[in-house]
Parts: sequence; structure tokens; C-alpha cells
Amino acid sequence: MMRFQPAVDTSAEDALRSEVRDFLAEELPPGTYRPALGFNARHSPEFSRKLAERGWLGMAIPSQYGGRDRGPVDRFIVSEELLAAGAPVAAHWVADRQTAPALVAFGTEIQKQHFLARITRGECFFSIGMSEPDAGSDLASVRTTGTRVEGGWSVSGTKIWTSWAHLNHFFIALCRTSPRGDDRHAGLSQFIIDLSAPGVSINPILSLDGSQHFNEVVLDDVFVPDDMVLGEIGVGWQQVTSELAYERSGPERFLSSWHLLKSYLDEGAHVTSGRPGSPGGEGGSSLEAERIGGLVARYWVLHHLSLSVARALQRGSAPVVEAAMVKDLGTSFEQEVVATLQGLVEDDPDPTSSSLFESLLAEAILVAPSFTIRGGTTEILRSVIARDLGRGR
Repeated sequence: MMRFQPAVDTSAEDALRSEVRDFLAEELPPGTYRPALGFNARHSPEFSRKLAERGWLGMAIPSQYGGRDRGPVDRFIVSEELLAAGAPVAAHWVADRQTAPALVAFGTEIQKQHFLARITRGECFFSIGMSEPDAGSDLASVRTTGTRVEGGWSVSGTKIWTSWAHLNHFFIALCRTSPRGDDRHAGLSQFIIDLSAPGVSINPILSLDGSQHFNEVVLDDVFVPDDMVLGEIGVGWQQVTSELAYERSGPERFLSSWHLLKSYLDEGAHVTSGRPGSPGGEGGSSLEAERIGGLVARYWVLHHLSLSVARALQRGSAPVVEAAMVKDLGTSFEQEVVATLQGLVEDDPDPTSSSLFESLLAEAILVAPSFTIRGGTTEILRSVIARDLGRGR
């Protein structure tokens, strides 16, 4: 059975949230920058280092490795406020959210000493090396191989949808290191790969708006020394499933459309492409209020579900199924926000409009289909959830 335990923020957590909001009000005053849609944010090492200076990177990393000893809940609070502000968090996002906990859990002492302090200082950025052209959410089907060679491993294959690989330093690649047998989850391993190493080619995958966020990473006999194996050879599946609880459950899974809704409410009747609530006169306004109120209520529910997973992680649990539920509910909801707001305006949005809402809506229409794909497709997530519910009967 899935377990979401309710909890009230402590006074210390409230104080942290206020501190982050004050920082953002000073660093990113409204009207001085274009807010991002969730973690489709700008890649800004400078902003990431400013967060590091405030102690807001590496919050869940032990202090003995340069971290803050703060835990997943404090990190959740900071992340939620950054996403709600549309801050440029792309540079450090994966390293801080996902790579650092994986290194703490499975890394060698040498790996922890080498990487964790640099992640905390905002100096080392990671991408994710899981998905492949024929193995998206079905990670057990990966075909990238690691072959034993003297002093390490030779890795060959292709990874896809690799966010910011063209700007980041490393990624952790899931590879097959022994032939696939009856148990297709066996024989998988993880390697820490330098994205500037010989044999690594990075090819852009342009989004519909022409921006480069995703990449294809081709690995051609890339040498990975033994000291860059993450965890144990052959148990990569168990490590990845633990890691996915961090990737799938955070506030980025329900806040991607938040600034779209906020700008709609901020601009009100000044939206240039169709006036909010204009169809149908008073009846339209009543319908608008009902729909917007429903969206806001669901934001609040998803906030608490996601926070509950963060508290479970802080207790040392691995809430894989609960994280899958948050991701499924959250990303489907993000798409619904876009569709609802699109239905409340009269005309197709102009991406060059001076209206922030209109330009964000034009962007959101293009990127919203990816919400339910990245981090695990809806179909895969629901199969994970269904298996757990079946066992609980």
C-alpha cells in the first residue's frame, strides 16, 4: 500500500522558505527576467554558485564531504521556491537532486571526496544517462554495453534525451555489463562518465521552439576506469530504482506550469490574446473562477504529496511507488493546466507577444507533451503503481 503521511511545516522550515523568498525578490525582481516553466530553466552556473554561497546546494550531503547536513525536506523547500520563481536552476539541478544522493548511497570514498564538495560549491554539473533510442522508460532494455578491459571498462552505445549534456561535466550511464538472461534486470551497472572524454560525441536534439536542451550522447569505446564504477557491478537496476525516488517525486513534477497560471492571474484583463473570462460574459467568469479554483486546490494537494515523499526520504525510506504516483499525478496535472488556460483565451497565443502570459502559453503548448514522458512515461509509472497495489491486496 502507498503511504503519504501528512505533516505540518516546522517553524524552522517556515523561516527557510521566507529566507529563500527574500533572496529571490532581491536577485530576480519581477519584471527583470523571464521566468522558466519548471526545470526547463536557463543553465546559469553563476546563479547556481550564488545558491551555493547561501548554503542551498548540497543541502542533503553530509558535512564531512562538504555538504550542509540539512536533509531532503529542506532541499524540497528551497527547490519549490526556486521553481515557483522560475529561477535559472538547470546547471546544478540533476547533480544536486539526484547524483549527490546516489553518490552518498553507493559511491566509494574516493568518489565522494572527489565529487560531492564540488557539487555543493556549484562547480560540477551532471546529466542523466538512462534513456536510449529504443529504451526510454523501459530501462531494463538498455543496450549500451560495458566490456571489461585492463584497468576498467570500455563503454559503447547511445543515450538520448540527455538534458544539458553539451554544457555539463559528467553523467552517470546505466549499461549492460553481462548478457541479458531470464531476469532482464540483472547484469546492469552504472558508470560515471566524463562528457569530455575521448569517444564521447554530443549531438543536439532541438526543441520545437529551436532551443537546445536535450541531446543524444554517443559513446564509442569510451574508457571508464575502475574507480568510476558507481556501486557494484551487476546491481545497477537496484541502484537506479532507488535513485528514481529522487527524480520522480520533487516539486518539478507539478510546478512546470505554475508561472503560466501566475502570469494569467497577474495580467488579468490585460492579457492581449483573448481576455481571461471573456467568453460568455458573467457565465464565462463563473466558469473561469471554478476552473482556476480547481487548479489551485490541486496544486496544494500535490505540494503535500510531494512533501510527504521528501519526508519519507529523510527518514531513510525509498518510496519508489509513492514517487511514481506523485510523478504520474503531477505531470498529468501540469498538462491539464496548460489545456485549461488555453481554453480560457480566445486566440492562438503569439510567442513574441509583450504579454508574459501569452508568450509563456505559446511555449507551454510546445513543451507540455514532454511533461508525461521525462522521468518515466505515464504507462510505465502506472504499471509500477499497479504491481504494488496488487501485492497489497
